[in-house]
Amino acid sequence: MDANSTAGTGLDGNGVGADAISADGLDADGLDADGWTNPEDVLAKAIAVLQAPRPQLLPRLSQVLADLVPHRVIAQLSGVCSHSPTKADGDRELAARVSSSELGRLADRASAGRPWQGEAVLAGAARPTLAVASAPAGTNGALLVLVRTRSERLPERTLAIVQRIWDLFTVHANHRAADAAPVQAATSRAAAGARARAIAELTDAHASALSAILGTLRATGLDDGTARRAAVDLTVASMIELRASADLDRSLSEEPATEAFGRLTDELRPLLRHSPVRLDLRPPATGRTLPADIAHSARAAVRSTVLAMLEQDGLQRLHVAWQVEEDTLRVTVRDDGPGLPAEDAPALRRTTDRLTALGGRLTVDAVPGWGSTVTATLPLGPPATPIADPLDGLHPRELEVLDQLALGRRNRDIAQALHISESTVKFHVANILGKLGVSSRGEAAALAHRTGLTMGGGMYAVS
Repeated sequence: MDANSTAGTGLDGNGVGADAISADGLDADGLDADGWTNPEDVLAKAIAVLQAPRPQLLPRLSQVLADLVPHRVIAQLSGVCSHSPTKADGDRELAARVSSSELGRLADRASAGRPWQGEAVLAGAARPTLAVASAPAGTNGALLVLVRTRSERLPERTLAIVQRIWDLFTVHANHRAADAAPVQAATSRAAAGARARAIAELTDAHASALSAILGTLRATGLDDGTARRAAVDLTVASMIELRASADLDRSLSEEPATEAFGRLTDELRPLLRHSPVRLDLRPPATGRTLPADIAHSARAAVRSTVLAMLEQDGLQRLHVAWQVEEDTLRVTVRDDGPGLPAEDAPALRRTTDRLTALGGRLTVDAVPGWGSTVTATLPLGPPATPIADPLDGLHPRELEVLDQLALGRRNRDIAQALHISESTVKFHVANILGKLGVSSRGEAAALAHRTGLTMGGGMYAVS
């Protein structure tokens, strides 16, 4: 923590810090405090962010924070989304030039719960900046960066509010990644693989070019020693920067297997805290890294399986093991229960769909009187191409109608909910059945559930 750092503080009983708000509605920093002094208004702003579709989460957060912390660019560095850990929005010219290495350097200044403010190099120049870090349990952590329009220091009350909003944002993003629909998980996995290959190729090309330059400049035939030394120093610095960027990307898109299993352990113990069932854990015997979305999916598979097994009577013991093989992660969950077949458990059906989309599989071996063994296998390499989403051909209004169908609603109820006529609903339903290639409303609803369209209330499960 350097001299410019400022610790965030807790909120008082009214949801704001102890800093006084002046009679004209301005806080100590001269910012308009309207909408941030009332707890209900603050909650409404938070809900507005969380209800945004995945691509609009960061822009929506920028809109919500605009009056509290005026800024030109909002950026994030996240360990949740493996195929695009760095995002930026706002001033297009500046946002396009914000680099991962710049955000990575800011990550060293801000720690979870202790925002940092000061001058930082972003988009190639020193700018007034606010950096807020969050690391809720079970996440890789995330960094929020605001390129401010003003350089005056923000009061602790403002820092505390931004910290809480960012904590909530990070937890929400992690849950969306953990509960991603199967098709979306497959798309994310394929994108992550393409990104990793592109980065590897770019790294090799730059490293080869810089090595060639370095070798030339070190040649004994060059007479201008001063120029040669300066060029060598510049080249070495460029190579170090390139390596740092590659290491940062790797740390965000991958997770050590032992750490991933440790997080799973922390998630399972509360489930059995008041249960007589004994939990035996066998962590992976290697520190090899796993793709972040594979680790998410493996933990989700274990959680679903354990919850399904705990519904059985007479259960005394659960055994969970991870084994990392050359190109596969093998996850085993075994119990000593009555051996009831669990293939039809809703949680396991959902898990099966998700693993299938990632190129993996789930098998259940249940022997009456001897217990059940559930085995999940996940490939550590990306699928060749993402699996097409059957809902891609539907228009936004058709998706809304299908969402209502999946909730079991009739045409009259759908018309009232969407403020359209029943004849319009019938028209949309006919189009939906034709585009999805199904013959009934029930089949369309089942397909919507399998692809993760509906979460109720219009919330979408995306990573």
